[in-house]
Amino acid sequence: MKQIHSRIINLADWFNTDPGQRVIQWESSKFDQIVADSFGFNAVQVGLPDWNFLHHNRMRTKIILTDDSFNNCTHYPNTRFVQAQLDALPLASNSIDLLILPHILECADNPHLVLREAERVLVHEGRLIISGFNPWSLWGLRSRMPLRKPWMPVAASRQVSVTRLKDWMKLLSFEVDRGYFGCYTPACHTERWLNRWNFMNQAGDRWWPVAGAVYLLAAVKRAHGMTLIGPSWKGKKKKKFARGEAAISRRDVRQLFKEPHG
Repeated sequence: MKQIHSRIINLADWFNTDPGQRVIQWESSKFDQIVADSFGFNAVQVGLPDWNFLHHNRMRTKIILTDDSFNNCTHYPNTRFVQAQLDALPLASNSIDLLILPHILECADNPHLVLREAERVLVHEGRLIISGFNPWSLWGLRSRMPLRKPWMPVAASRQVSVTRLKDWMKLLSFEVDRGYFGCYTPACHTERWLNRWNFMNQAGDRWWPVAGAVYLLAAVKRAHGMTLIGPSWKGKKKKKFARGEAAISRRDVRQLFKEPHG
């Protein structure tokens, strides 16, 4: 638990740097776009209480779970803050309509457990939104270079690729309905150099869409193995009628080609 807390603190501190501000601005715009179209009664954000990704959502109850005490509640007057263990959510099963996990999988000791908790607390057709760092981006490659100081707040070995995350979500009956990549510039420390490479952000979605430094995936919880079927009599009646039509048509054909007597 202490390790998770320290990783989240490091992540929050990094978001206050120049490249971190680029990331948080891009993620906030995407979160705002998705949560505005999410409806229900209860919305929850797990971690990163310094950024309220739920403020554009119109649900009645909005909660931010944090693994430490948080005293800035006046910033978000319509949001409750609850101190909790992030890999064991203090929420009833099938009770949440919208759940946001901003970079939590990368900070957790057991990301599979976090996803299972998400599946447990979400209602049927509930929405899950996850953001994370892309290990196959220019930033990810910079983090893997030997004999260099760590540049990103999350080690490359802890980053979860989009392909792997989709496989995990599929096993838990989540259906991904939209996804985004962002921040295509090289790994630069200052705003000045980030601005010089800003043209890559404008062309990234078109020319190298899976190479963004960060990603955001939105998925819907589906009922596992559910198949919609109609009343059994409809199929039987239609089938009998089809056989009758075929028999009549064959008989008519024989009558047409039957030679007259006499």
